[in-house]
Amino acid sequence: MRRKTGMVVCISLVFLSSFTAMAFSADWAGVDETVVEKFAEEAGRSPRAPYINTDQGDLLLFVFLLAGAVGGFIGGYYFRFLFHENKLTAANG
Repeated sequence: MRRKTGMVVCISLVFLSSFTAMAFSADWAGVDETVVEKFAEEAGRSPRAPYINTDQGDLLLFVFLLAGAVGGFIGGYYFRFLFHENKLTAANG
């Protein structure tokens, strides 16, 4: 029991220290800015606006909501097939 508690405390301290370091560090540039734009400029291509700009309003949240709803409906429709009918078939067969 002591070993598990020590491991949980150690992992918690690592996460806490990493989050604290990120909170007080300078702004980090994203992958698009540091890698993609660099290679695009080397190839002679200038950056352009995206086809669908998800930074406007809550469009990105709506897309995730829609994907979650579709996944939920599919998972709910096939719930019995995924979790119950296989066990019943295996028990009877």
